[in-house]
Amino acid sequence: MKLLAIDTAGVDCSAAVLDASTDVVLASTTDRIGKGHAERLMAMIEDVLSSAGLVLSDLDRVAVTVGPGSFTGIRVGVAAARGLALALKVPSVGVSTLEVSAKSALRDHPGQAVIAAMDAKRDEIYAQAFGADGSQLTPPAIVSLEDLRQLAERHAARVTGTAAALLAGGLPAGEPDRFDIATVARIGAQANPDVARPKPLYLRGPDAKPQDGFALARA
Repeated sequence: MKLLAIDTAGVDCSAAVLDASTDVVLASTTDRIGKGHAERLMAMIEDVLSSAGLVLSDLDRVAVTVGPGSFTGIRVGVAAARGLALALKVPSVGVSTLEVSAKSALRDHPGQAVIAAMDAKRDEIYAQAFGADGSQLTPPAIVSLEDLRQLAERHAARVTGTAAALLAGGLPAGEPDRFDIATVARIGAQANPDVARPKPLYLRGPDAKPQDGFALARA
């Protein structure tokens, strides 16, 4: 199975092609752009396919990060993945950024439960606990710093992500959360397309909201 993985959920715009039959990443690219994912994504997809010696019709599946993360970035990636999958008549799957962070941490530090914890600002944290085997112990949620501390104690878990510095009593991390595109691809290859549909995972509403008092009366 040849799988295209896409990540636009954070500051990176990333794409990769995985040969799931051999677990080899044939090509990948990541560009830290902050914003403007819509303008860059399709060119990056063309680049990784060319580097892998493939064309769109060679793909068997599309995987995309669905959040939590950038509200606009997630919409860009999910829309692209759905559109490609529909045009190619192949399955598409959504991958949680919290699972990507957890699986990356488990790869580097195996044998201990892990909590993926992202600093969501406003004294809020996106968090989810995973077992040492990668299984989900809790659903993704918005928690407080004290909630995170209790969750880590309850599961004897290592905490990874930008909220780890907050838990240690430090200042907010200077670097944003970033999501390894190869890990996105490998999780996507194992996902069940009937269950893991690419739907945005928004744990809170968008920052931009319509202003009250500016609605026009209907004639």
